[in-house]
Amino acid sequence: MLSAIHMIHNTTGMLNTLYRRRISILLAHTLYIRCLKYKIKMAMTKKHFWKCLLGSIAAVITLQFALHFNSFYVLNNVIDKTEELSFSNAVMSNQSIIKLPYSECKEDTSARNFTNFNKEPQTMKDFLTYRHCRSFPQLLDSPMKCGGPANSKEVSLLLAIKSSPANYERREAVRKTWGVEKTYNGFQVKRIFLIGTPKQKYEKRMMQLLTIESQLYNDVLQWDFYDSFYNLTLKQVLFLTWFEAKCPGAKYIFDGDDDVFVNTVNVITYLNSLSKDGNKHHLFVGALNTNMPPIRQTNRKYYVPQALFKGNKFDPYCGGGGILIASFTAHSIIRESQYIPLFPIDDVYLGMCLARAGLKPSNHEGIKTLGIRLPNVDSFDPCYYRHMLVVHRFVPYEMLIMWNALQITELKCRQKSRVTVEKTNSLNKKLLLE
Repeated sequence: MLSAIHMIHNTTGMLNTLYRRRISILLAHTLYIRCLKYKIKMAMTKKHFWKCLLGSIAAVITLQFALHFNSFYVLNNVIDKTEELSFSNAVMSNQSIIKLPYSECKEDTSARNFTNFNKEPQTMKDFLTYRHCRSFPQLLDSPMKCGGPANSKEVSLLLAIKSSPANYERREAVRKTWGVEKTYNGFQVKRIFLIGTPKQKYEKRMMQLLTIESQLYNDVLQWDFYDSFYNLTLKQVLFLTWFEAKCPGAKYIFDGDDDVFVNTVNVITYLNSLSKDGNKHHLFVGALNTNMPPIRQTNRKYYVPQALFKGNKFDPYCGGGGILIASFTAHSIIRESQYIPLFPIDDVYLGMCLARAGLKPSNHEGIKTLGIRLPNVDSFDPCYYRHMLVVHRFVPYEMLIMWNALQITELKCRQKSRVTVEKTNSLNKKLLLE
C-alpha cells in the first residue's frame, strides 16, 4: 500500500484538485471492497474486519496529507464541485443563463412588455426572452438505442437521465450500477443521458469528453442549448420529441436526475405488478406534490413572477428527480406541450401538460426525491433502501457503495431501522416549502 501511495506521490505534479478528489474516492472504494471480500472469503471476524477498514482509512488520509503538503495541486474552482454547489444552493445567481446556440433562435423583443420586466433577475429576463425557442440542432444522437421505431416495443423501460456536461463521474456511477443495460427476466432496460452544451470556459474539453462517451457507450443525447436550470423544461420537451421519433414503442420511461439512486429491480417489480401495457394505459407516478404555491421571492431558485403565473397554487405534479411514466402518458404530454408555453420549473410544467390532457399524477411512497431525512438516523443504512424505488440525492461513490450493499441477498435489518413513511413525507413537504 505504501508503494502505491509513493507512486501516486511522485506522479501528481500535473494533477489538479479534481483528480485529487477522484483518486482518493477510488482508493477508498477499492480498499472497502477488498476488506468486504476478505471478510466473506476468509470468514474474517468483526474485529479484524474493522481493523482492515481502519487501515484503509489511514491509507487514504496518508495520501491526502502527502498530496496537500507537497503542493502538487492548484486550489481552484473545480468543475464538478462548482456544479454540485449550484444544485444545493437554493438562491439563484443573477448571472445570465441563456446562450444563443445558433442564429435561428432569435430574441423575442416583445418580452420587454412583460410586467416589471426590467426589475426581474437577469436569469428570468433571459428565460422570458428566449422561451419561444424549441428547435435546436442535435449534436449527439443514439438513433438505434431502441432498435429503431419499429422494434422499440421490445424495450420495457427506458432510463432517461438528465445530466450536465461536467457530470462525468455521476454518469459513470449510473452506468456501473442501476443504469446497466440488460434484460431482467424478459424486461429489457435501456439507458440514455440528456445533455445540453457546457459553459464556454470548459466547452472544448467537455465536448471532447461527451463525444468519447457517446462513442464508447452510445447513450448520449446532446442538443445545442446552454445546459442550465431554466432550460430543464426545454430539455424535457426535446427528449420527448426524440422519444416519439426514435423510441415510440418503449412501454415505460424513468425520467430522473443523475444524482438519484434507483433500485432497478424494485422498479421493474412495481411496473410488472401493474399488469398493464404502458403503451395503452396512463401512468405518471413519483413523489406527488399538491396545492404547492409559487415562490415569489426573486432570489430563490424556484422563483416564479406573478405576471408569468397568476394562480396561487400549481396543478398537481411529481418531483422531477425521479418519475415513472407510461409511453401512453409521454405521448400525451408532448402533444399537449405544443399548446403550453415553456415554464421555468420543469416538473411543474409536466403537471400543466397532464392537467390539459385530463390526466392525473400519482404518488408512490417508495420514491423520495427529497431524500430520507429523519433526525438521529443514519440515512445511509442499506436497510432503508431495500424497499425503495428512487431516492435523491447521492454522490457517485455513495451510489457504488449502496448498490453493492443491496446485492447482498440477506441484509440483517432490525425492525427499528424502518423509516416511518408519514414522518418522512411530512418533513419532505416542509423542506419543499422552505
